[in-house]
Amino acid sequence: MVEPALTQLTKLTANETHRLDRAIVAISVNPDLGIQVPNTLLRDYADDIDGVRVIYYVTALRTITIVAYVEA
Repeated sequence: MVEPALTQLTKLTANETHRLDRAIVAISVNPDLGIQVPNTLLRDYADDIDGVRVIYYVTALRTITIVAYVEA
């Protein structure tokens, strides 16, 4: 069963939240940062240094919808 996003966010440590914030800021500054996922509108951004992977979608109005994964 998938937990609601807010429940998952409350389980992040301060360090994980900081690492995820850095990735989200990078994407918000440059929405084309990630690699285009073939045959979709999704983009895949991985920051190997911070151990963060973000799959996101940029709408026509440049709003960004994000699903993120933070490695331990």
